[in-house]
Amino acid sequence: MSKILEVKDISKKYQGKESEILALKDVNFEIQEGEFVSIIGPSGCGKSTLLSIIAGLEDKSGGEIYIENEKVVGISDKIGYMLQRDCLLEWKTIFDNTVLGLEIKKELTKENIEYVESLLKKYGLYEFKNKYPSELSGGMKQRASLIRTLATNPKILLLDEAFSALDYQTRIMVTNDIYQILKKENITALMVTHDISEAISMSDRVIVLTKRPGMIKDIHEINFKIENRNPINCREQTEFTGYFNTLWKELKVDE
Repeated sequence: MSKILEVKDISKKYQGKESEILALKDVNFEIQEGEFVSIIGPSGCGKSTLLSIIAGLEDKSGGEIYIENEKVVGISDKIGYMLQRDCLLEWKTIFDNTVLGLEIKKELTKENIEYVESLLKKYGLYEFKNKYPSELSGGMKQRASLIRTLATNPKILLLDEAFSALDYQTRIMVTNDIYQILKKENITALMVTHDISEAISMSDRVIVLTKRPGMIKDIHEINFKIENRNPINCREQTEFTGYFNTLWKELKVDE
């Protein structure tokens, strides 16, 4: 695997009413192509802020972001972003929603449309392409949202609490679906989550941030010695409890 993302010495300061607030301090890590990495930490430690900085949606106070060894300035077309809600437009069909990013970028070519249709077929949404979001389940809407993101061919997918709006059972099934899609499409993923179990079951590594100012406290390798790994299978392994207890203790100490 080759390095695809480097976060180097990232810091973030806000101007408060009386003084500056340091939200992030000297954050450094690398992600290899095809990896799934999660970030966890106490509430208010700057997890989502860090993701917004990587996406180019928020200015940093110090440090640099590199994608494929090139310094990133502003928003990179190599990054896709999934938020807490699916953000599908209710008045557009599922197909029109999935090609929206291509339409905005003026890249609605025959080849790209065929690629979107192939994704819809591969992941069970083609027969629903003329339906509207209100006619789909929560899990199907998240799949449509992911396909909309994949349509623009990102190298890295950022997920900011992307499954938190779903009920528990649906959330587990959707994380399983999304994980397998990303692995099949060889998309590198960086996810922010408050759910320790979700982080363990989906990730190759878990980054733990300290309380504010957010700094890297530790990075844990997650290794499950199973074939055909997926989040549901991982939750059933004996190692899962050990990983959970380790990460829970780290968070509790900081909180």
